[in-house]
Amino acid sequence: MAPSLRFGVVYDFRSPPGSDLPLQDVYARTIEQATFVDQLGYDQIWFTEHHFLEDGHLPSFVPIAGAIAARTTNVRLSTDIALAPFYHPIRLAEDVAVLDLISGGRMELGLGMGYAPHEFAGFGIPVSRRVSLTEELVQILRLAWSGERFTFRGKRYTYEDLLVTPTPVQPGGPPLWIAAMSEGGAHRAARFDTHLLPQGSREVVLDPWRADLVASGRDPGNYRVGIIRSCLVTDDPERDWAAIKDGERYRMSVYGRFFNETKDRLTAFDRTVESIPQGWFVGTVEECIAEFGAFIDAYGITDVVVWGVPPGVDPDRMAASLERFATEVAPALRARRP
Repeated sequence: MAPSLRFGVVYDFRSPPGSDLPLQDVYARTIEQATFVDQLGYDQIWFTEHHFLEDGHLPSFVPIAGAIAARTTNVRLSTDIALAPFYHPIRLAEDVAVLDLISGGRMELGLGMGYAPHEFAGFGIPVSRRVSLTEELVQILRLAWSGERFTFRGKRYTYEDLLVTPTPVQPGGPPLWIAAMSEGGAHRAARFDTHLLPQGSREVVLDPWRADLVASGRDPGNYRVGIIRSCLVTDDPERDWAAIKDGERYRMSVYGRFFNETKDRLTAFDRTVESIPQGWFVGTVEECIAEFGAFIDAYGITDVVVWGVPPGVDPDRMAASLERFATEVAPALRARRP
């Protein structure tokens, strides 16, 4: 059976310079929104991660996931993404296992290698190590969550006869996702048998991943494909989009700075190829159903996650849209599935 269609909300907890919302208020009010999201019936909440930014962008998902896990009942919690090279694998295995216990088995974990040079410099880690650090972390997490003693000898980490406790609620540990910004990332996700967070073009990140699964006898239909593709549900775009647009312009300016800093210009961001859309869509309920239905069908998406609080925007501004997406758009999209 193909995976069910899931919808969620993503948070990055940031207060841009000049914002009227202090960062402490951003946290408090976003946590309140997260409880509302749970009550609305969304399937999941994701957290992003970045470091050393003037807006205080969420640097650690662990404490906020614990806070929200304690305030929610049904929504699953994950990351898009946790920056793997900056985590000690045993420490992360323990932290996520505890989160799985707190949440009653609602944790998942999306991992990526990172690309912003200032972050690697801040942690004192050479960018050249990001592949080996990420791949060994994935292997170690699975061993640590097995409930068995294990020995691991890698290029970056070595462990002898180690038993990691506590054991997660979910057998084998929380489901893992890998972000693919290049064909190498797509092959990595297939090799480590994870769900996929595609960030690039179909030809670069989706097709190679699915081809690898098929070549090894696995059915791509048994895996999840998740993406952030936000939506503003409104009958008056001119009234409601202005404040959101300013926040999104700020967000994209920060990401643009990251890409300009790095020499690692991945194929996913080659503007000569068409990337999987991740920009906002603004429209009525009917327009959102049509747009997201076509989007899901075109790319085989199983998990669609929308932004909860654009940078510098009062969380209350998003409440009506989040509610209408959950109660009118999402049910219609689910009903389209066979």
